[in-house]
Amino acid sequence: MKVSCLQENLAKGLSIVNRAVASRSTLPVLGNVLLATDGGRLKLAATNLELAVTCWIGAKVDAEGATTVPARLLGDFVNSLPPERIDMDLNVRTQTLHLKCARYDANIKGIDAQEFPIIPTLGDGKRIALEPEVLREMIEQVAFASATDESRPVLTGVVAKFEKDQMTFAAADGFRLSVRYATLGAPVEPPVSVIIPAKALQEVGRVSGDQEETIEMAVTENQSQVLFRLTNIEIVSKLIDGLFPDFTRIIPTSHNTRTVVSVTELHNAVKASSVFARESMNTIRFQITRLNDAGAGRMTITATSAESGDNVGDIDATVDGDPVEIAFNARYLTDLLNVLHAPQVAIETTGSASPGVFKIVGREDFTHVIMPMAIK
Repeated sequence: MKVSCLQENLAKGLSIVNRAVASRSTLPVLGNVLLATDGGRLKLAATNLELAVTCWIGAKVDAEGATTVPARLLGDFVNSLPPERIDMDLNVRTQTLHLKCARYDANIKGIDAQEFPIIPTLGDGKRIALEPEVLREMIEQVAFASATDESRPVLTGVVAKFEKDQMTFAAADGFRLSVRYATLGAPVEPPVSVIIPAKALQEVGRVSGDQEETIEMAVTENQSQVLFRLTNIEIVSKLIDGLFPDFTRIIPTSHNTRTVVSVTELHNAVKASSVFARESMNTIRFQITRLNDAGAGRMTITATSAESGDNVGDIDATVDGDPVEIAFNARYLTDLLNVLHAPQVAIETTGSASPGVFKIVGREDFTHVIMPMAIK
C-alpha cells in the first residue's frame, strides 16, 4: 500500500471512526483502525463488534493495499503534524506503516488487515430515506431519555417505528419518556420496528452535522443490525433484542391544568433552583396558580436545602385549570429544556402524584413525560 492524503482530511476521518474503537478487548485488532485503499480513496474503519464506523477520504493511491494500526497512536500522531501532505507506505512483510509529513517521519507497527472483522454494507434490500435535519432533531430530542443502566437492555435503546409515511422514535428510562414523530418522504411497506442503541443513534447525529443529502437507513434481513449511509460515512450497529414497553400507555390522556411558559424563562429559573436542589435529591417544586379569568397566571419554582438554604423564582404563565403543586427532578428538567429549541412549552398536569406532560406549543410532534417526585 502506498497512498498520500492531506493531514486535515486524515485527522478528520480518524476523529469520526475512532469513537467506535474498542477501549478494552481481548482482540488486539479491535484497538486498531483499518486503513485500506478503495476506488481511488482511502477507507478508514473501526469497530468494537457492537458499533462500526467507516469513513472515506480523498487520497492519491499509488499502490493498493490494507493494514490496521493502533487507533489512538495514529490519531495522536496525525493531530500533532502540520497541515501538509502525508505519505504512507506499508511494508507488507513486517506490517509496518511508514508515515512522512513535511520534516516528520514515523513507523507504526500494525496487524494484518485479514484479522479485522468484516463490516456489513448496505445491500440491495429495503432502504428508508431520512432527512438529515429531521433525523438529527429526533435523535437529540429522544436519545437522552434512554437508560444508562444495563439491567434492562431494551431501555438503553431507542425504539424506531416506521409505518406507511410515519416515523416514531421513543425512549424511556423508567422515570421519563420522550416521543418524537415525523413524516417520511416516501411510505415504508411493510412496517418496521427496531430497537437501536441510543449511543449508536447519537453517533449518527454527531457525524451528520454537515450532511445535506438524504441519509439512507436499512435493517439486515435477520433483524440483527441497522445501517446508516451518509456521504462518505457508514455506521453499522447491532440492534437490541427484546420487546419495548408500550409507551402509549404511559402518556396521560387527560389533564386538570395546562400551563404555558417561556422556555428561556423556565430554563433560567430551573438553573437557579438546581444550585440548591443538588443537596435535596435534586428536587425542584412548581407551584402553579391562576390569577384571573383571562388565564393569566404565575409559576413559582423553588428548591430547598437543609444545609445550604433555599431559593424562590417566579415566572409569568398562562394557566388553564386548577392550581397545582408538583415536584420534578432538576436534571430531567434541564435535559429536556436543553433540546426544546422553541419559544414556549406547555406543561399538562393532573395532580402532585401524576406524571407531568411537556409539549412544544404549536407543534404536535413531540411529547415528553416526567414522573413526579414526592412532596414532603
